[in-house]
Amino acid sequence: MTSSRQFPIKPFRFGVQASSQPDRKSWIDLAKRTEAAGFDVLTMPDHFTDQLAPLPALTAAAMATSTLRVGALVWDNDYKHPVVFAKEMATLDVLSDGRLDLGIGAGWMITDYEQSGIPYESAGTRIDKMIEGIDIMKGCFAQGPFSYAGKHYTITNYNGMPKPVQGSCPPILIGGGGKRVLTYAAKVADIVGINATMSAGAVGPEAISTMTAEAVDAKVDIVREASGDRIKDIEMNIRTFFVKVTNDRAKTVDSISSMFGVAADMINNSPFALIGSVEECIEQLLERRERWGFSYTIVGAENIDECAPIVAALRGK
Repeated sequence: MTSSRQFPIKPFRFGVQASSQPDRKSWIDLAKRTEAAGFDVLTMPDHFTDQLAPLPALTAAAMATSTLRVGALVWDNDYKHPVVFAKEMATLDVLSDGRLDLGIGAGWMITDYEQSGIPYESAGTRIDKMIEGIDIMKGCFAQGPFSYAGKHYTITNYNGMPKPVQGSCPPILIGGGGKRVLTYAAKVADIVGINATMSAGAVGPEAISTMTAEAVDAKVDIVREASGDRIKDIEMNIRTFFVKVTNDRAKTVDSISSMFGVAADMINNSPFALIGSVEECIEQLLERRERWGFSYTIVGAENIDECAPIVAALRGK
């Protein structure tokens, strides 16, 4: 049952998730095109697959633009020690003049771990380490030296430098599909992303089944209940995976539902899909903000041009 606690209506923001381009010029052109099309943020995944490394790529994108915010969706806490990661993030915030959105997660894609030899610990352990990592990062960003004694990390009299431009900490984005991460995100994150449940360590039928409207109701209810008075400060985010601006919505929905072996109504109603004419997509986004609080939507780099009119109509409203 949906909680009576409602997210305040926040202005729409839009992001683009990109992973790679063949050369410097193509990557810079993508960043400039994202900004020119009215999008607010350029994000990247953090995997060991065929993609650019997010830190240098996002730094280059920030250097080539003036208003575009940058961040990963999301950096994996397991891949770097939090002191090292905090220094890198503070530096990116300084060099971008405060345009960093700090997305961080506990890690999920098992092939990254298997191929690199990084231990793929239990979900509970990975989440524990992420929580400690975020605590340490906040300590690095704060003024003066700090010490920290946790189960997984120990920090002694360390003063993180440089300090981020955006006050005590850049905006933190935490995405999750399960109760523990969503509860934690509701208590500490500035931006809460609603994800599919990736407990299997890969995208498959199990994950797809957690992308229904009803599953999203349950996930958002967790955030509503756990956020308390913070609910007014939280920005709700979703990364849409099935995006097509078209005047034949039914045909596209049928094609996608057949491809994934799910009912057409599942795609029709899922906020992970954005399909239809410009006017239909605008209406879907308005309805989703009202129902779930989603004011920050991210699409793929392949969707920049077709979604630009939607962005123009809703951004900041």
